[in-house]
Amino acid sequence: MLEQSFDCVAVPLPHSFRDGVEEAVLELPRPSIVIQPPADPFGASNESWESIPWNQDPHQPENSDEDLESNAISYVPVDPCQGVIMAIRAAMGEHVPREYIDLESNHFRPYATVMPDPFAVRHVSPERFAAAVLPSITRPPDRQTEDRMVHMAQRLIELEQRYDNILFVTSLLHWPWIREAYSELSSNTSSSSRSEAAATIELPEHEEVATPVRHAVEDRTLMFLFGELPFITSLYERARSELEDDDDLQIDGVKELLIAARQSYLQEFGNQARKVTQHHLSKCLQYIRNLSLIHRRLTPDLITIVTAAQQILGDQFALHVAELANQYQYAEGAIEQDELDEVTLGIDQARLPNGDIVSLVSRLPSPPMTWCTVKLQRRPSRYEQSRWKYKWNPHSQCSYPPEDDRIENFRTRVFERARAIVGNDLARTEKFTTSVKDGIDIRDTLRHWYEHQIYVKVVPPSRGTLDACVMLFDSPADPRDYPWRSTWFAEHKQESTLALYATNFQDEMVGPGIGCSIYGGAMFLYPPVDIPDVWTDPRLDYTETLEERLIAAACMYSSGRQIALVSSLPPGGGWRRLARRYKKQLIHVPLGSFSDEQVQQLRRVHVLNGQEVRSYAETFIRKV
Repeated sequence: MLEQSFDCVAVPLPHSFRDGVEEAVLELPRPSIVIQPPADPFGASNESWESIPWNQDPHQPENSDEDLESNAISYVPVDPCQGVIMAIRAAMGEHVPREYIDLESNHFRPYATVMPDPFAVRHVSPERFAAAVLPSITRPPDRQTEDRMVHMAQRLIELEQRYDNILFVTSLLHWPWIREAYSELSSNTSSSSRSEAAATIELPEHEEVATPVRHAVEDRTLMFLFGELPFITSLYERARSELEDDDDLQIDGVKELLIAARQSYLQEFGNQARKVTQHHLSKCLQYIRNLSLIHRRLTPDLITIVTAAQQILGDQFALHVAELANQYQYAEGAIEQDELDEVTLGIDQARLPNGDIVSLVSRLPSPPMTWCTVKLQRRPSRYEQSRWKYKWNPHSQCSYPPEDDRIENFRTRVFERARAIVGNDLARTEKFTTSVKDGIDIRDTLRHWYEHQIYVKVVPPSRGTLDACVMLFDSPADPRDYPWRSTWFAEHKQESTLALYATNFQDEMVGPGIGCSIYGGAMFLYPPVDIPDVWTDPRLDYTETLEERLIAAACMYSSGRQIALVSSLPPGGGWRRLARRYKKQLIHVPLGSFSDEQVQQLRRVHVLNGQEVRSYAETFIRKV
């Protein structure tokens, strides 16, 4: 449109929408909606009773379904990515006259169908795209749509008398029939007078209509106004304001959406969030592409993007994707004029400011939208969290069994790693005689190659038992970050006696009677034994830090000589002297030798307010 000069831009909207639409266009990128309420129906109530059959209720129309459809209110979505709105916006910017040439109709009947993905136009010439689509377009199914086509064709003929170059922006679905009517009217007009042409093709007349009203749209329902995702629509507006290239923004916007969701996800969960690497995002984009092709689409819709994010990166990441996809950066707008009444949109319906729910039909229809279901564990509101916190019973606590199994399995792996480390410290090499013992020692064999001898490794069996393990996930730990300190006893023989320090679980309530806490450190005694509360035992008051208290408790109550210590750094001299005080030895297992994603998941512990909560805890616990 900007590459050529036009004297006029014709749009398929009635003249009654002109003022409301152009006022809304001036406030873009702030979105709004122009709704035309039905005209005053009192003129239709003076019908004669004789025209109503005796067996029909005068208050119940005969064709109730059709009447319900005809009672739908028409509207124009002022969407920055809508083609007609963009044409009006560009024409107003270039001071090109605009002509609204559609027929005034009180009860608008839409004419729309499922069309190919418009993204194909970027890679296929418009001529080839039109040639592929036009044969499948059917004639208008109702008289009103035919009258609209004829009226727009007649208006184009009239505009030819005033303008030389006219740009007509319309739907590909309407163009064949407007062109057909235009050709017939043009041939009749050239061969006869105007009255004879009107007699050959009956020209429709305008209906009495009400004045359209402009409304603001509730932010969380902009999804139903825009043809694109609100997040991608805001990217188009950003590219327009910063003069950036937006040719492939419909696809690149999905990548920006995933990157923004990663930032939001990491901001919420911090260190407890799973790592979202470039490999994960690449797999997610590949999943989106494949799922879109399965659905026979070139560009993904919201349900495709959220489903792919859920399958690759989990519910919580998918939740951030869904929330960000519905965020429009320019919802408030920079121009603050008179406050508009706000409407709440749905699929083909809206709640008006007075509370009435009405059916809507768009005069600029976008691709059809349907409801789809995807199951995500939602984030509780602040009101729900405060209510659950208020109802917490301080005299009842228990753990969540699936998390118990995971942490016990991890404790078993730590014991195995610690035993292997102890065995490696006692290993020695000797010359091969009659047995390879625990395997050939390649290093010593090469070192003594000049002797032409083979050296084998001898790993003696580990002595003693490992029954205590200390895991320090955050060291040095700030006591103000971990105010909850407790000692839990085993419910059965497969569980350990556990002493821990963690964040306050009541600060993050995830469900009724369910709190979430983050481990700072923990001590495990297995097989379980009955011990006093580690945090109130006066024999441990000489320790200064949380870590020292757990290490001292493990040394005090362990029956073995070795204590497995999991931490990011090796134990210092102070911790080793503390262990020697109890004649113990600390076996360091590096925390970095385990998967960071697994460690972060293990650190999240859910505290239940009684064993009865276990029956429904799975419904509320969010998996990071």
